[in-house]
Amino acid sequence: MWRLLATLFALALAASACGGSDSSDDSSASSSSSDAEETEVTLAASGESLLDTIKSRGTLNCGVSGSAVAFSELQADGSMAGFDADYCRVVAAAILGDANKVNFVSLTAAERFTAVQTGDVDLLMRNTTWTQSRDSEVGMDFGPTTYYDGQQLMGRESDGFSGSSQVSDVGGSVICTSAGTTTEKNIADAAAEAGVSIELQTFEDFDTVTNNFISGACDIITTDGSALVGRKAKQQPDGENWVIFPATPISKEPLGPTYGQNDSAFADAVNWAVYATIIADEKGLDSSNVDMMLTSGDTETIRLLGGEGELQSGMGLPADAFYQVISQVGNYDEIYSRNLNPVGLSREGSANAAWTAGGLVYAPPAR
Repeated sequence: MWRLLATLFALALAASACGGSDSSDDSSASSSSSDAEETEVTLAASGESLLDTIKSRGTLNCGVSGSAVAFSELQADGSMAGFDADYCRVVAAAILGDANKVNFVSLTAAERFTAVQTGDVDLLMRNTTWTQSRDSEVGMDFGPTTYYDGQQLMGRESDGFSGSSQVSDVGGSVICTSAGTTTEKNIADAAAEAGVSIELQTFEDFDTVTNNFISGACDIITTDGSALVGRKAKQQPDGENWVIFPATPISKEPLGPTYGQNDSAFADAVNWAVYATIIADEKGLDSSNVDMMLTSGDTETIRLLGGEGELQSGMGLPADAFYQVISQVGNYDEIYSRNLNPVGLSREGSANAAWTAGGLVYAPPAR
């Protein structure tokens, strides 16, 4: 019944998730408010959370990009690697006790919200920006930000661009990006505000965007800065120098877990699994010392790991849910360093540093 109702709701919202721009996301969602209300009432009456469904199924269906360098990349052996992929594993470890019980589903930007609404995936860990329209009309809820990003542009040094270039320098350029993302409107707005004209072309996925840039069909590509760093590290041809600009991003792009609205039990499980990795980082708790810290850590650490005073059982999770997260996947810094440091994305001096080091990464207390 839940899947049927969610599917009916998704059909009413399909244009919002599959349109070519954020403006199309926003325009159609409001027309189905009565359907949404009916669905919410029925789900509330059933009392069933997606959390129960996942536990019964024994697998977490997690939507990812599959082609986002360092965030989620499909490997030759069929495995999925990256920062977002590891946060899928964090949630699986918390709910199911096994970080490997994840079914990874590769989705384009245009497909991702429909996949949540139809129940094809339980959760998105797919470099998805938290915005007002997505949090309301499109029908998504958002968990803690796992990566603070911002949109930038990338061009060739041989075309006269440098790290000090500004949007005002891109007049007359063919700029390419992915369809169905916030980047389309952001670059259009930025160009208009800078008083320059651009030709904006969009493609279904960023592999195609990058290939068009390499071939010369695009003068500039634009997306989240982290993705540009990854593409430069992996795909810059010998003899070329790709440059990322401007130094200050043109937008805010808070990225993190995304899921359907109004399911607090599932939301709590996802959110606190993420928070557990952040608290562990703050406490110096990691995969190498988790057993020792279970007995010798401070009160909050012991509680977080399932010892005296644990709160996980009351959330519908195993008492040792976050012990499994840290022992199997690691704390925030381990996950970050393992996946993002190799492509040149450092936490130091960035918004993704811990709050105690001048960054924005912060978790509520586990009490």
